[in-house]
Amino acid sequence: MMREVTATRYVEPLRSGGSVPGVVEADDLGTYVVKFTGSAQGHKALVAEVIVGELARALGLRFPELVLVHFDPAIAADEPHQEVRELHGASAGVNLGMDHLPGAADFTPEVAESFPVDPLEAGRIVWLDALTVNVDRTVHSSNLMVWPTLGTVPPRLWLIDHGAALVFHHRWDTTTPGKRYDFRHHALGHYGPDVLAADAELAPRVTEELLRGIVAEVPDAWLAEDAGFAAPDDVRAAYVDYLLQRVRRSAEWLPTDFPGAAELAAEETARAARTQAGRPDWLKRVPDLHGRPGVEPDGAVHFG
Repeated sequence: MMREVTATRYVEPLRSGGSVPGVVEADDLGTYVVKFTGSAQGHKALVAEVIVGELARALGLRFPELVLVHFDPAIAADEPHQEVRELHGASAGVNLGMDHLPGAADFTPEVAESFPVDPLEAGRIVWLDALTVNVDRTVHSSNLMVWPTLGTVPPRLWLIDHGAALVFHHRWDTTTPGKRYDFRHHALGHYGPDVLAADAELAPRVTEELLRGIVAEVPDAWLAEDAGFAAPDDVRAAYVDYLLQRVRRSAEWLPTDFPGAAELAAEETARAARTQAGRPDWLKRVPDLHGRPGVEPDGAVHFG
């Protein structure tokens, strides 16, 4: 069962993502990254965070503890930005907090060039993402952190940010549990993920009992607005049924076609050439970032 805490001090907003989460201290003396219920992404993003995050932890993957955070906007009254204050005002009550990883660093392409990841560990993460349809862990936006970065304990990969997963819950009536998605550009694809071994290990552990326990963690209020369902428990049952069907049909969606480094480089070169050729002359002088941030994000901004 997720613990409940009360935010006692607002530290700072995090501006790298569209949801503008914030760092808070709580009455248990912990520090948390809070995703607010009033954000533009809505409640479904929080539902995905809970279901995928708790499933990851249940399967032994490294994911920070989630808590329910009672938030009073009054503690952030000194926030200078009006839009952030409005977000806080729309988020009074229960929000979702993730344990803060002090000093964690983003798993960027530059870090990935030398950071060791075992093929089985990579396979487990890719398998989880494929099961939960999390297509938002790409080479240029990994949603992975390296922690710790100081001390004698070896740094490890930590999963974060699953709000974009479970895409099927946006269109319950038009999706199928056996659908295959494109994971060729997964952030860990070049590590040779052993997804077959991961499937053999993890699929039997995703049981109806496990899933029922996980969806029970989601507050009723975050499920009540889902159109087409009479009650929150009906939505919970739909998540359990869909994920159970999907894990049983893993042979249909299991990603195995990961390109090597040379193939990825060739694809990127060809893509950049096509983009450049299609630009007017004046625009050809503008750098082509193609979704990459102008400055690589620094995880210390987010995690201490």
